[in-house]
Amino acid sequence: MSVVSELLTAIAGLPRPLLVVVVGALVLGECTLGIGFVVPGESGLLIASAAVTDFGFFLTLSGSVALFAALGDNIGFLFGRRYGWRLRETAAVRKLGQRHWDRAGTLLRRYGVGAVFVSRFLPVVRTLTPAAAGSSGLGYGRFLPASLVGAGAWSTLHVAIGWLAGASAKYVEHILGGAGWAVVGVLVLSGAGTWLWRRRKARKTGAGTGATDDFSGLDDLDRAA
Repeated sequence: MSVVSELLTAIAGLPRPLLVVVVGALVLGECTLGIGFVVPGESGLLIASAAVTDFGFFLTLSGSVALFAALGDNIGFLFGRRYGWRLRETAAVRKLGQRHWDRAGTLLRRYGVGAVFVSRFLPVVRTLTPAAAGSSGLGYGRFLPASLVGAGAWSTLHVAIGWLAGASAKYVEHILGGAGWAVVGVLVLSGAGTWLWRRRKARKTGAGTGATDDFSGLDDLDRAA
């Protein structure tokens, strides 16, 4: 078994609620102006989606990630409404690239609210478009539906890609750049932390109830595993 296959197996073994929260947090970070350039949300989503094995979890992960992405959009929009076009000169936008801010502005002028949907599928630009939309004076009542629809379509597409390609270790290895490995590290460390916490809790329970309960604690761990 290759290293990538072993990592996919480890990720698939994480508690599903934890997987949803970690990936959702990564997506929220990527979509939020100011930290998007250090958070590999899209890579994390593709990698975690390789752990999808049934349609129920596909819907859960897609819906949850869409909500996190839309929340990030709304935070960016509020930044734009508050600070206006001055955001272009901030350190965060310069780090992401002012050309991407300008591209977001061009899309908004050309397509209006449709740019909020279209930009969702454009790396980096999707991080800046909500703030640019807020800066441009676009009404929130028009922004919100476009953000929700775009986030839903983007999330569903990427979870589907990750799910369908999950059996292909070569594909996952292809998307694992430096940021991707960081995502894997976060997921694995989160899972390890959860396992250690549960083990420590079981030991405390066993210590308080005697030798018989020690074996019961081990049985609980086996069932949890």
